Amino acid sequence: MFSSNRTLLMSGWSMQRQQFGEQRHWMLVTLAAMLGQIGLPGGGFGLSYHYSNGGNPTRDAGVLPAISASIGGGSSAGNDWAVSGAVNSFPVARIVEALENPNAKYIHNGREKTFPDIKMIWWAGGGNFTHHQDTNRLIKAWQKPELVVISEPYWTAAAKHADIVLPITTSFERNDMTMTGDYSNQHLVPMKKVVEPQGEARNDFDVFADMAEMIKSGGRDVFTEGKDEMDWIKGFYEAAQKGGRAARVRMPKFGKFWDDNQLIEMKFNKKAAKFVRHEDYRKDPVMNPLGTPSGKIEIYSKTIEGFKLEDCPAHPTWMEPAEYRGSAKEGEFQLMTAHSADRLHSQFNYAKLRENYAIANREPISINSEDAKARGIKTGDLVRAYNGRGQVLVGALVTDGIKQGAVCIHEGGWPDLDKKTGICKNGGANVLTLDIPTSRLSNGCAANSALVRIEKYTGPELELTAFVPPKMS
Repeated sequence: MFSSNRTLLMSGWSMQRQQFGEQRHWMLVTLAAMLGQIGLPGGGFGLSYHYSNGGNPTRDAGVLPAISASIGGGSSAGNDWAVSGAVNSFPVARIVEALENPNAKYIHNGREKTFPDIKMIWWAGGGNFTHHQDTNRLIKAWQKPELVVISEPYWTAAAKHADIVLPITTSFERNDMTMTGDYSNQHLVPMKKVVEPQGEARNDFDVFADMAEMIKSGGRDVFTEGKDEMDWIKGFYEAAQKGGRAARVRMPKFGKFWDDNQLIEMKFNKKAAKFVRHEDYRKDPVMNPLGTPSGKIEIYSKTIEGFKLEDCPAHPTWMEPAEYRGSAKEGEFQLMTAHSADRLHSQFNYAKLRENYAIANREPISINSEDAKARGIKTGDLVRAYNGRGQVLVGALVTDGIKQGAVCIHEGGWPDLDKKTGICKNGGANVLTLDIPTSRLSNGCAANSALVRIEKYTGPELELTAFVPPKMS
């Protein structure tokens, strides 16, 4: 069917989030190469069409820069944090491994690196107690640093596991700007403050400025570069305006843009709308080489061969994961941790939206009707899902929409561990998942490689406390 039609192989990123996950996308590109349609309109392969306007043609635009991540670095476009001169950086999916093994050696992208000896953590952005695997292992590792600080507006599980919580403003309580579409640059959007900061909440900018002053006299001016919040925002806009002028995109002066409080739609580019991935390479591969060592699509990689990684061979390969349906023992289920349709990751797990999906006031677990029948489970029942890493309390959703031998608990549920039984009372999926790297090539997370058992819950009633603020001393 693929070869007899013009075929574009498309994928998101979820299928790489399992053991040996790198192989999936490499095989997708290999299959596209076998079909011979790379570089043709409507053919070849494409990634991330579901995300950040993927597939939407790139506009002629004035693009916002970002605040610098290094002293004197000036502002820069894109992920400046990823290329700044950090003393030591490591893949975030390996945070627990780093805490467990300070100064230990590990391999990443073919190079030997060393985990830092972490004495203090300042966590700003991201819900690590919901997105990281094997929650019980994480909790133990999190006791090792001498101090844990978190910048957080909400009483998340991560905030409850910190020594100091800095109440940070939400996007409704501060001024900022953004662009829609990481790939398309379709709009530039003003984000004007709606209300004044509530309670003791403060902007990250002000917190970091104070911290810089505490570290060294005069540090505030070094960090802020002598500019306040609106100075930075105006400077970002004027840098984008200059880029827009070069692309013949008309943008009003900053004052009018800010007062009007209206987004700017960037100019549609007819040529960009006809863009075909690797079209130039197909027409003349010698004059338009790819960014690989050979300049070609590499089905077999000499570079990766040289890394000699047991978990990432030199060509796309099927390797049996440690935990998956094919290795399941009697009574074990493949656990899938898909996205929920009613929230984004862990965001708003506490909110009224919860009423749309919660079952028995817990995260739902989808169970095939035949599997449920064999265990006396009906929709609405409380279910205990468990393995050697932990156990969770979830609400049964019996359905023919999932295959036999598999269950699904949506990722993002705030973990809420009962002190007596150890069971997660809210159904946090990562209590059950395996904290291993996809491979030592990329060290990504492998959340979709896990086996669990299930049974109807008959234990004592457990009060849900995932969204209850802690008692203050």
